[in-house]
Amino acid sequence: MSYISDLEASFKKGAVVDVRSGDTVKVHQKIKEGAKERVQIFQGLVIRTDRTNSHTNRITVRRIASGIGVEKSFLLHSPLVLKVEVTKRSKVRRNNLSYMRELTGKSARLTGVDFDRQAVNDVRDLEAEKAEEEAKAALAAEAEAKAAEKAAEEAELEAKAAAVKAAHEAASAE
Repeated sequence: MSYISDLEASFKKGAVVDVRSGDTVKVHQKIKEGAKERVQIFQGLVIRTDRTNSHTNRITVRRIASGIGVEKSFLLHSPLVLKVEVTKRSKVRRNNLSYMRELTGKSARLTGVDFDRQAVNDVRDLEAEKAEEEAKAALAAEAEAKAAEKAAEEAELEAKAAAVKAAHEAASAE
């Protein structure tokens, strides 16, 4: 059983924002389109949280887009979820706010609660930051090695060109 828990722990992020049902959040999600990557922000109300202490921690976020309700589920420990930012915290008494699907307009409002926004959103994963710095250093070293290789190749070509020029001058002098 410890093998499974070790494997699950290896996929967990070091720190995740404390998200609850009733929070209004901005989820920054990485989207790959062919060879390009971009970050898309999905803002809405968290209507459900699942398995909060697991590596499969999931939230369901709902928003109204062009008059149509849109729901998305996000795995918080996924590498594609870059950042979750809590913008508003509301008072709710249950975990699954499925009744919000039927409500629109003023009836869909929730009572806001004061909270320390900076303390909730300031989650730093030191291991991830360290890995990111190492990756940047490796890329810089690789680019430096390529530049040195290219400079050596250019020097070799210049030496060949000088030798050919000297041979032409010697041949024309004779």
